[in-house]
Amino acid sequence: MGYTNTYHLCEDTRCVEPRALHELLSLCGLSLTLISELIVAPPSHQIRQSAAVMLRMRVKKHWKKIGPDHRERLAALCCPIPPPQSVGLLLLSKVVESNPEPFKPHYRQLLQLFGTVLQDLDNPTAMYYSILTLTAMTAYTGTEEMNLMRSLIPTLIIALRHLIKADQDQASEAMEVFDELMESEVSIMVPHITEIVHFCLEVRTRNTTLTDSLRVKALSCIAFLIRLKSKTVLKQKLLNPILQTVFPVLSAAPPPGEEDPEDEENSNEDDTDNESPKHFAAQVIDTMALHMPPEKLFHQLMPLTQACLASDNPYERKAGLMCLAVLAEGCADHIRTKMLSSMLQTVCQSLSDSNQVVRSAGLFALGQFSEHLQPEVSKYCAELMPLLLGYMSALNQAKIGHVTKAFYALENFLENLGSEIEPYLPTLMETMSALSNAENLKLKELAVSAIGAIANAAKEKLVPYFLPVIESLKGFLTDTRDEMRSLQTQALDTLSVLARTIGKEVFSPLAAECVQLGLNLTNAIDDPDLRRCTYSLFSAVSTVSPDCLNPHLTAITTIMLLSLKSTEGVTAQGDTILDEEGTDNVDPDIAGFSVENAYIDEKEDTCDALGEIAFNTGAFGQCVWGLAFVSLTMHSVSPSPQFPHEDVRRAAFVAMGQFCRAQHKVWQENPTEADHQALQKLLGVVLPSFLEAVHSERERHVVMGVLEAMNAVLKACQGEALQSPGRLQEISQAIRDVLKKRTVCQDGGGDEADDDEQQAEYDAMLQEFAGEGIPLLASAVPAETFQPYLNELLPLIMNKAKLSYTVADRSFSVGTLGEILQSLVNVSGGRACAGKLSNKLLPVLVAGVRDSDSEVRNNSVFALGALAQAAGPLVAQDYPMMLSLFSNLLSKEQDRRVIDNLCAALCRMIMSNMEGVPLEQVLYMHVHSWDVIPGHCLCLPETQNTLVMLLRDVAQRHSKEFEVAMKSLPAEQKMKLTGAVSQS
Repeated sequence: MGYTNTYHLCEDTRCVEPRALHELLSLCGLSLTLISELIVAPPSHQIRQSAAVMLRMRVKKHWKKIGPDHRERLAALCCPIPPPQSVGLLLLSKVVESNPEPFKPHYRQLLQLFGTVLQDLDNPTAMYYSILTLTAMTAYTGTEEMNLMRSLIPTLIIALRHLIKADQDQASEAMEVFDELMESEVSIMVPHITEIVHFCLEVRTRNTTLTDSLRVKALSCIAFLIRLKSKTVLKQKLLNPILQTVFPVLSAAPPPGEEDPEDEENSNEDDTDNESPKHFAAQVIDTMALHMPPEKLFHQLMPLTQACLASDNPYERKAGLMCLAVLAEGCADHIRTKMLSSMLQTVCQSLSDSNQVVRSAGLFALGQFSEHLQPEVSKYCAELMPLLLGYMSALNQAKIGHVTKAFYALENFLENLGSEIEPYLPTLMETMSALSNAENLKLKELAVSAIGAIANAAKEKLVPYFLPVIESLKGFLTDTRDEMRSLQTQALDTLSVLARTIGKEVFSPLAAECVQLGLNLTNAIDDPDLRRCTYSLFSAVSTVSPDCLNPHLTAITTIMLLSLKSTEGVTAQGDTILDEEGTDNVDPDIAGFSVENAYIDEKEDTCDALGEIAFNTGAFGQCVWGLAFVSLTMHSVSPSPQFPHEDVRRAAFVAMGQFCRAQHKVWQENPTEADHQALQKLLGVVLPSFLEAVHSERERHVVMGVLEAMNAVLKACQGEALQSPGRLQEISQAIRDVLKKRTVCQDGGGDEADDDEQQAEYDAMLQEFAGEGIPLLASAVPAETFQPYLNELLPLIMNKAKLSYTVADRSFSVGTLGEILQSLVNVSGGRACAGKLSNKLLPVLVAGVRDSDSEVRNNSVFALGALAQAAGPLVAQDYPMMLSLFSNLLSKEQDRRVIDNLCAALCRMIMSNMEGVPLEQVLYMHVHSWDVIPGHCLCLPETQNTLVMLLRDVAQRHSKEFEVAMKSLPAEQKMKLTGAVSQS
């Protein structure tokens, strides 16, 4: 066989798998000389690589059998001499990456060098190493280098365009420079956001020769920009171009004969969170929903979504449903108040679509709606439950992937039903009992999980089914075979739910056994998912039978601290792992570290459990809790190798707050000076860390968790939390900064003046968490002490009551004003303070009573009653106006909650200033309003006790009139009433 024929034969094998190519080469019977010629001659990299493998197999130790000329050419191929500039830049990138700080004095010179290198478009290797070095040093760049760094962005974009043509893998890695710039100093990017977005869109829309990883990187960069600079994206009119690019990705059909990863029946469920372009396209829309005002987003998004939903193409219909699904979390209020019925109807119709891909997307959307659009979605129970039960009964159980999606929708809907689940309990429990006995382990796992969801809704109503459920769970928990691990973990999770919901009397007998079971499992099995579920079980047991944990607290907290301290599952950036075939695999990084999700979840749940156990067991003073607290404070620092993930930071902050409340409870139960000092020492560490996080933490949901934890500490510890000099001012300032959007997570102090009344719903929610702290501060100190800070905060709250703000904002505004006024009732100087504020507050609250939304009216009526109670005679001159307002409202109000609060407001007015109220008219109006009280409310023990106390009081104060009224009653009612009143 001649050389020419061999060469052409090998050229035809470019599309052949490597193993087949090896076989082809071996069948050719080539001599060592011809194989070595193939290595050095053809232009095809794949042919040279395959020939090299054949040569290695043939010669092994017989290097000298190859001719001298070929040996020299092979040696030259193996050891090419790169240009000196590339070698220097490679060395520089590695050294700077390993230790950037010593190079800080040279940053200006380096940036100038990179500016030159990046313009040498014919040297992609040099550009690549320059960008890597730039990425490594970005986080350490000071203000002096900012202008130079900013001026590099246009050059950087051009360089990346050329690097994409030269080496897509290198280009994908180099594009991480954008992530680093946004993470470290996003203001550098702002002047060039339009260019960056258009570059990323260009990568997304270029011809199909670009790799998925490169396209994913472009979409990820766009999502990151939206998260950090959504206002700029909107102002630069980039929303529409982004949507026009993202929707074709989201609606694209997979290649012929293939399916999207999430639709594959044989795919691993854990692998569905894939890094495909379609997945990241949905993530872009999800990010928009979380960070953009719904009104602005929906105006441009819904026409595209509706076009997809009306399409004949199933993948376009799927895209429309996926879009609705990812909008549910970030735009919940907007959907609930304006379009829930129509969107829910669309989703329900999709469940009867002829294409399973569309039905799966509909199930996902329904699950998302059930999770994020409560309580409104549960009001459709009568329509949705038969639909879901019918769908479940018609499922082909062999298609486990689709069954899993159906269970996702069912569980999320069931979990929030409350008492509405009762009529469906027999059918549900019969179905789940049958599935938990199925042969398929995944079906068993889904059934066990669903039982947990049912328990969350049914609570004590599940007692008749409790014993068979427990017996079934015990069987799963004691089977320690590896293939049972996922089912075992789910059984632990459901057992924890039962502990919290079934009732203390029912579950307490099992508490000690559950604790021992958890300890045995953690000692026997090394699995992060199983450990975190075990910790959740310990935490749940502490709510019903804390004494069962006390003998084991040292053992329990020791293993939990080991979970916090463990670096298992954490890989430092750049670490490589050799697989079985010797291939270098570099894990993707999160803030410099890669952490497997299971280990993130374990650390998060560990923090949650530590805090709850500390609070419930009342054993916080033990030494082991001090060690736990030290570990938590380390875990709340951002970021660290132990937990780069923001969910862990959030959980650590919340647990630290629970530790404060636990120590406060210890001090209250045992008021010694030592316990008091321990409390103050703890508060002295925790509250400053909270305040620092509010100002400097980048992740919004972490700050929300911190504010919620701080509010819980203020509510529990009251004035004790404000003993430190300046603490009241610091907390008030933090609240003020959030309300004025001046914190890091709100892009505070940046380049944009934010006077826009429209904002993302989660941004508004963040401000609500801050606002909830104001009444807590008002109730913790004398009014004259808090008055100066209150005067600064009130205008920020009152401003949100304007009609131009959303219903949620207006409701929050007047509701917070009411809570503040109610707090002033019980503090020194509260009456005088409320009197001074009345002239400012009355116009806002009166306008709220006339609002078109019932929730705003409800909160405004409550606030007016609180004002009357707090100010008393100081607002007597306003009583006639308030009574007239309430009378007009009562004549036309349909909402029972508003009427209920109106009655309460009248009572507060009477108690505070009886002389200012025409009692005969007001009481008549008040008593007749009871007709609208729902019957089930009168059956509540609390309501019945209140009624009995009222009747006893009337019988004592007005005995003659009471006797006359009693005589008019039928004999049976008279006997019951007499018995109730006469009981001591």
